Amino acid sequence: MAASELYTKFARVWIPDPEEVWKSAELLKDYKPGDKVLLLHLEDGKDLEYRLDPKTKELPHLRNPDILVGENDLTALSYLHEPAVLHNLRVRFIDSKLIYTYCGIVLVAINPYEQLPIYGEDIINAYSGQNMGDMDPHIFAVAEEAYKQMARDERNQSIIVSGESGAGKTVSAKYAMRYFATVSGSASEANVEEKVLASNPIMESIGNAKTTRNDNSSRFGKYIEIGFDKRYRIIGANMRTYLLEKSRVVFQAEEERNYHIFYQLCASANLPEFKALRLGDANNFHYTNQGGSPVIEGVDDAKEMAHTRQACTLLGISESYQMGIFRILAGILHLGNVVFMSRDSDSCTIPPKHEPLSIFCDLMGVAFEEMSHWLCHRKLATATETYIKPISKLQATNARDALAKHIYAKLFNWIVDHVNQALHSAVKQHSFIGVLDIYGFETFEINSFEQFCINYANEKLQQQFNMHVFKLEQEEYMKEQIPWTLIDFYDNQPCINLIESKLGILDLLDEECKMPKGTDDTWAQKLYNTHLNKCALFEKPRLSNKAFIIQHFADKVEYQCEGFLEKNKDTVFEEQIKVLKSSKFKMLPELFQDDEKAVSPTSATSSGRTPLTRTPSKPTKGRPGQTAKEHKKTVGHQFRNSLHLLMETLNATTPHYVRCIKPNDFKFPFTFDEKRAVQQLRACGVLETIRISAAGFPSRWTYQEFFSRYRVLMKQKDVLSDRKQTCKNVLEKLIVDKDKYQFGKTKIFFRAGQVAYLEKLRADKLRAACIRIQKTIRGWLLRKKYLRMRKAAITVQRYVRGHQARCYAKFLRRTKAATIIQKYWRMYVARRRYKIMRTAAIVLQSYLRGYLARNRYHKILREHKAVIIQKWVRGWLARTYYRRSIHAIIYLQCCFRRMMAKRELKKLKIEARSVERYKKLHIGMENKIMQLQRKVDEQNKDYKCLMEKLTNLEGTYNSETEKLRSDLERLQLSEEEAKIATGRVLSLQEEIAKLRKDLEQTRSEKKSIEEHADRYKQETEQLVSNLKEENTLLKQEKEALNHRIVEQAKEMTETMEKKLVEETKQLELDLNDERLRYQNLLNEFSRLEERYDDLKEEMTLMVNVPKPGHKRTDSTHSSNESEYTFSSEIAETEDIPSRTEEPSEKKVPLDMSLFLKLQKRVTELEQEKQVMQDELDRKEEQVLRSKAKEEERPQIRGAELEYESLKRQELESENKKLKNELNELRKALSEKSSPEVTAPGAPAYRVLMEQLTSVSEELDVRKEEVLILRSQLVSQKEAIQPKNTMTDSTILLEDVQKMKDKGEIAQAYIGLKETNRLLESQLQSQKRSHENEAEALRGEIQSLKEENNRQQQLLAQNLQLPPEARIEASLQHEITRLTNENLDLMEQLEKQDKTVRKLKKQLKVFAKKIGELEVGQMENVSPGQIIDEPIRPVNIPRKEKDFQGMLEYKKEDEQKLVKNLILELKPRGVAVNLIPGLPAYILFMCVRHADYLNDDQKVRSLLTSTINSIKKVLKKRGDDFETVSFWLSNTCRFLHCLKQYSGEEGFMKHNTSRQNEHCLTNFDLAEYRQVLSDLAIQIYQQLVRVLENILQPMIVSGMLEHETIQGVSGVKPTGLRKRTSSIADEGTYTLDSILRQLNSFHSVMCQHGMDPELIKQVVKQMFYIVGAVTLNNLLLRKDMCSWSKGMQIRYNVSQLEEWLRDKNLMNSGAKETLEPLIQAAQLLQVKKKTDDDAEAICSMCNALTTAQIVKVLNLYTPVNEFEERVSVSFIRTIQMRLRDRKDSPQLLMDAKHIFPVTFPFNPSSLALETIQIPASLGLGFISRV
Repeated sequence: MAASELYTKFARVWIPDPEEVWKSAELLKDYKPGDKVLLLHLEDGKDLEYRLDPKTKELPHLRNPDILVGENDLTALSYLHEPAVLHNLRVRFIDSKLIYTYCGIVLVAINPYEQLPIYGEDIINAYSGQNMGDMDPHIFAVAEEAYKQMARDERNQSIIVSGESGAGKTVSAKYAMRYFATVSGSASEANVEEKVLASNPIMESIGNAKTTRNDNSSRFGKYIEIGFDKRYRIIGANMRTYLLEKSRVVFQAEEERNYHIFYQLCASANLPEFKALRLGDANNFHYTNQGGSPVIEGVDDAKEMAHTRQACTLLGISESYQMGIFRILAGILHLGNVVFMSRDSDSCTIPPKHEPLSIFCDLMGVAFEEMSHWLCHRKLATATETYIKPISKLQATNARDALAKHIYAKLFNWIVDHVNQALHSAVKQHSFIGVLDIYGFETFEINSFEQFCINYANEKLQQQFNMHVFKLEQEEYMKEQIPWTLIDFYDNQPCINLIESKLGILDLLDEECKMPKGTDDTWAQKLYNTHLNKCALFEKPRLSNKAFIIQHFADKVEYQCEGFLEKNKDTVFEEQIKVLKSSKFKMLPELFQDDEKAVSPTSATSSGRTPLTRTPSKPTKGRPGQTAKEHKKTVGHQFRNSLHLLMETLNATTPHYVRCIKPNDFKFPFTFDEKRAVQQLRACGVLETIRISAAGFPSRWTYQEFFSRYRVLMKQKDVLSDRKQTCKNVLEKLIVDKDKYQFGKTKIFFRAGQVAYLEKLRADKLRAACIRIQKTIRGWLLRKKYLRMRKAAITVQRYVRGHQARCYAKFLRRTKAATIIQKYWRMYVARRRYKIMRTAAIVLQSYLRGYLARNRYHKILREHKAVIIQKWVRGWLARTYYRRSIHAIIYLQCCFRRMMAKRELKKLKIEARSVERYKKLHIGMENKIMQLQRKVDEQNKDYKCLMEKLTNLEGTYNSETEKLRSDLERLQLSEEEAKIATGRVLSLQEEIAKLRKDLEQTRSEKKSIEEHADRYKQETEQLVSNLKEENTLLKQEKEALNHRIVEQAKEMTETMEKKLVEETKQLELDLNDERLRYQNLLNEFSRLEERYDDLKEEMTLMVNVPKPGHKRTDSTHSSNESEYTFSSEIAETEDIPSRTEEPSEKKVPLDMSLFLKLQKRVTELEQEKQVMQDELDRKEEQVLRSKAKEEERPQIRGAELEYESLKRQELESENKKLKNELNELRKALSEKSSPEVTAPGAPAYRVLMEQLTSVSEELDVRKEEVLILRSQLVSQKEAIQPKNTMTDSTILLEDVQKMKDKGEIAQAYIGLKETNRLLESQLQSQKRSHENEAEALRGEIQSLKEENNRQQQLLAQNLQLPPEARIEASLQHEITRLTNENLDLMEQLEKQDKTVRKLKKQLKVFAKKIGELEVGQMENVSPGQIIDEPIRPVNIPRKEKDFQGMLEYKKEDEQKLVKNLILELKPRGVAVNLIPGLPAYILFMCVRHADYLNDDQKVRSLLTSTINSIKKVLKKRGDDFETVSFWLSNTCRFLHCLKQYSGEEGFMKHNTSRQNEHCLTNFDLAEYRQVLSDLAIQIYQQLVRVLENILQPMIVSGMLEHETIQGVSGVKPTGLRKRTSSIADEGTYTLDSILRQLNSFHSVMCQHGMDPELIKQVVKQMFYIVGAVTLNNLLLRKDMCSWSKGMQIRYNVSQLEEWLRDKNLMNSGAKETLEPLIQAAQLLQVKKKTDDDAEAICSMCNALTTAQIVKVLNLYTPVNEFEERVSVSFIRTIQMRLRDRKDSPQLLMDAKHIFPVTFPFNPSSLALETIQIPASLGLGFISRV
């Protein structure tokens, strides 16, 4: 159809816009030919009249359908033009956060200015081995394509990374190299990439600088060749540098800097080691202050200097050489400060002792005078003579700058040389992949010689790119046999001819440089005369005569001619170079060696941007004058030669292109500037690729894809069995113009726009079908709605009518009821009124009568009260008068008595004064006084008598006085009463008045008190009510607090339970991590062991070259080899850390904690091994001594044989008793669960004492039996003598006669006594050990009591703490207690194990002796002896032939056994025809026999050979699933047998009594069990790798690409990078393929008898691999993220779950491993619009990480127009809701992860004695025992 027909109403177009470059619009009406104006509606809501160009009448570009927007490949777009490309890149970059996009063969990489998680090792593994179109665009996809083509086509490859400064070229190159280092298997061995990256700091410091566009711009290009060997593993690398910008050393533009190294030196000038360089601030040097911007924001030059020095050390540059480099760089800075003074116009001079030059000479080790002289002079040589000429100041300055640039270029070469030395490899290189990191097209405001060279190089690269794209395009057409015409593409050969042809710009420049008076102006005039108006690509600016314009492929660039000649000459005077070569500084002459002798492979010449070419492998010897000629070459000439060499290298390889785009100039993350992007797209050739594709047939479909996509446009009759013919028929009907498409062999090719037309037809057809479906469904829905409404209306009517009838009946009932109610109500009202009136009359009467009665009562009461008052008043008055009278009488008496006392006192005082005077007067009259004294005494006696009489008289007097006084008082009372009676009436009247007043006052007080009481009562009631309320509230608070306390306790309990569960889970996770780490170490050990074996074989092949002829093999080779490879399996676990210690430093970082634990365990095992070895040696010595004694004894015949048989029977019975006692002892010891078990009186203690008593009694009985045996033998001798039997009498007689020597009998008796003594001593030692153990247990009981007390104290302390601290302290204490208990239990367990092993070893000696005595006893006993015993016949039990479940083989048959049973065994036959695990049973039965013989060498040899042979088989046939599964099953069965028959109580629970008899008796093989467990882990990991390799190719095809539900998903158009078809062709894998493979795995494992738990673990691992690989591919494939693909995935997962149900494996945990994939599929199908949808997604996708959820939403792509894209705002909402989720930032799942495997003990019920060995195994040399 015509293109104009697509411009219909609602069609969307692109129109130019000055701001956004291109703007989208929608047609408001159809376009008709001839219209000059288009009516458009813009996206911002405005309408626009777009006028067409009247000349060209070109219509605006059509916009692609929405389903094509965001495609991985730009060539998949139906409309290929600039706005479509720009919009597609913008949508992918801004909306989907995708930085990579294909454009045909070009990978467009946009710098996100943000670190993205898309470069991890998991991403590398996901892209490894994938086709380029199958995965989303990525730098890893390009690297994988290059690596794959190198291996497949045997052709070298190149990856060309180009772009502007700051576009991310170096980062892209770095990631490409990382990919090669990882996929080639040498990432941890060669470390080439690390070495290359380690060179980055120094290469950036000397080659990068700040420009106006980039703070770290690379001012040179580099080409890194990564070398590979024949196995395509990295062996080395070589770096070549190009186009070093030397002019930057001496000149920088505004806002730019010199190379970083100069500023780093200035920033580190204060370091002690840099003091000698005499540096300072960067602004003090001319070479660093010209740009005016010495500091970069956010960059610390001092720290960068430290990184640079560290990089130098890593690259092998010693400290002395580093200081040499810094001396040279500092010298360059000082050289720039040298100032010249003009003497005249043609000469100049340097001031004497000029400081900058003096410092320069000191640093360089040259003479000041010579350098000063040759900086101001030059030597001219003619044919006859040589003379020295002074030069002008300008020429001297230019010569100084040229010298500085030359020194810097030489130093740069020297450093690059050392980098290549570090990357060099001695191995021969088979092929290489080159990575070219070179800047793209440059244009600045002022463009000079440097930009001219850069753009010239880009013209050459663009030409090579165009030719390659054109070649691929035409090859595709020829491959599909499509008739094609020559595609017109832009050929920039005219531009290249303008630059490099004869009389081109470079040629004219070189010619002008040769002219003595040549200048930039004269050269410009020559350019104008030669090319102006003659070459369309050359122009002259209007306002300048010193510039020219070249029309490059990307844009027009104006170059300023000033400086071209000088930069092209880059003159360096040889005299200055000679001065430097004569330097005393050793390093400086090294830089100026001849190019032929230089070590550097990238020797530079004097140029503006120095072209560095490769050095040949063998330097050629040049002529003496060659160096001088080299210096005369111009920069342009050298640059052109270097560029030609680069193009030759690229043309000799297959190129891959990466174009880096800088999205904005401000380094904002994920910000897209359309103008800048368009400039770079035009400059890097992406749009040219689009134009070439659009000129041909850009859209390409396979016939199957076209049929699947456009099946809806076909009728049933059009569908044929031949898909190709069907597509042809349909296309002829749909597209009339046959030039719009072409049919190839496998594809259909469409012109631009045809796919969009087909999509429009498809969308219209689907829309019409949708409308028809909608019409039918809407009609059906409305009909259903009408029927529903009619049925509802009828139902409503029925119910309404019924309701009305019920209402009327209810009304009638209510009316009748109302009448009855009224009757009774009226009666009730009248009766009530009567009762009220009657009650009121009665109440009135009662109140009136009560009032009258109360009045009478009050009157009587008042009269009675008055009488009482009068009575009490009168009594009170009488009592008052009496008290006054008594008081007056008493007062009178007192006064009188006082007067009398005073008189008496006065007399006494007078007498006292007279006595004193008398004493004074009569002092000497003592005799008289004595007489007077006696007289006084006598008088006193008389006085006493008188006093007694007086007392009696006083008593009589007092009684009489009392009588008289009472009479007087009575008279006085009567008188007073008489007096008072007269005034009583008046006083009573006054008292009554007073009482009345008091009564009134009392009444008022009573009233106030009553009021106060009422108030108090009210207040009290109010207070009580308040208190009640408060009490209620307090009760409620109390209940609330109680409830809260209960809840808190419950919460605390739940919290503790949750915490306990979490801690348990954490402990389980830690256990799994430790188990996984241990198994990873085993895996690493096995890998290192295999590598060691491989290297050993290689060394053997290299050293011992086989010679023709037969080579005799040493017979001991196999045994020596086994001892060498596996000398002691007991110590294998000890050897693992030591063997993996050194390689692990290179391979995998070793877990230090695990290493220390293993080291400690190794030490313990070594000590235990040494103890066991000493014990074994001691026992062997005892056995050897006993054997020697026995050999010395003469052979005993006849009666001695009989005696020995008796002795054997006794020892057998004794041995059985000892075994029974030992079993009882074990049972008793096993009950030691509590500390009181071994205390005296406990069961174990009693059993032990009983056994000791029985042993002592048994010894006494044995002594008696020896005496009886001796007497019996004598009696037998006497009875045998008279007998003369026919045959045996002579023999018997001889035997008896030989026994006459009593010494022999005594010797036998002594031997028995020694044996008994030995037994007794052993039992005594055992008794002592158990007594010690009992004592230890008592001590333990005491310690437990102390611990209990301590626990109680801690508990009391905890109770005083707050609840939270109490809980924490109790948890901490509980953890400590459990840890201590675990340690104690472990110690007890070790002690018990040692005790049991000791007891076993003690029994070994006796069992061995008994076995030696058993040999040949039954055969040597004659029948006559048994029949003719006359006295006390001895009962000798005869055993029947009973197999003991053991296999016997000879030592020399061990290799044959291993060979037939392991090395040459075919698993398929054994698994089908014989019992599962038969080899394991056979090997164990052989081990049992060796244990029975107590042959430790045989056991060790057999187990060692078995393990080594299994390893050998797995190494040889390790990629066969059946073999690995078979030996995993047998290894586990062998391990279970060693456990089941070990004799340990824990493994004997499920055994039968017969199986318990088959337990090992002599050897403890616990260490070998550990070795076998490690071997089983290695086999399991190998099994996982095998099934992973088998499943890996099926998973993506079967789970993602194959349409299990046909017709659900449609195929979108593809680009040049064709992806894998989702249609199932022959040979492709489907879901049925995966299920069949799973069935095969499961059936094989079941046939081999693998443990069910182990099968579950294998299935879980398989499902994890399926889920992880599927999800990883889903996250890396935009074409798979659609609604229909989500349905396909969910259906496929349901089929896998159904398979699990069929196999009864739902509880294996396999379903849980698919949960991330299930949630990803659900995420593709759920609604993704509203906040509720976001909430649902966040709650649903708990197994996916935030990065995975966001990635799926970003990748979600509608397949049909009816689906909608996920909006950016919705994705932001998801990110906000998930910002607090703590999960891994890793995007992909680890598909290589292997769950830690466990081997649960699974005992076998099979009896060993019933196992039959089939003849097919070839084991006839072994016999059953």
